[in-house]
Amino acid sequence: MSGAPIRVVKHSLIIAGHRTSISLEEPFWVELKSFATERNISLAALVAEIDGARGGANLSSAIRVALLERLRAKAQ
Repeated sequence: MSGAPIRVVKHSLIIAGHRTSISLEEPFWVELKSFATERNISLAALVAEIDGARGGANLSSAIRVALLERLRAKAQ
């Protein structure tokens, strides 16, 4: 890490017909967009999938965990 502060970025998306905003650190947005591109789906569609599987977890936290799981799977 460079020691520089990591900027939190807020985006608004429509998930399951409802507008929601998600705050994530910029590196997570980069990875989330890459994941959606890799799967050839929209960012909103990917977030909707994560939202549907998150149970009672906070959506931003569920996104971070999903990205961590993806990176771990790629590393194996």
